[in-house]
Amino acid sequence: MKAVESRAEVYLMALQSLSKAERETVVARLLEDRKLREDILDLALIQQRQGEPSRPFREYLAARGSRSRKK
Repeated sequence: MKAVESRAEVYLMALQSLSKAERETVVARLLEDRKLREDILDLALIQQRQGEPSRPFREYLAARGSRSRKK
């Protein structure tokens, strides 16, 4: 396990050991920080959409470019 993963595990265990009210307070404080909130929302979206089909970025750009030329 990498040091980052190990440290994250310690923080997660500490968070899980808190009461529900304490966990809610910690999460609310995290969400007060605009940059942290954006990161959390990005990570949640990535997790949520993980099973969706994907395509290469260049293919997306090519399709997007051809759509904009048709207008």
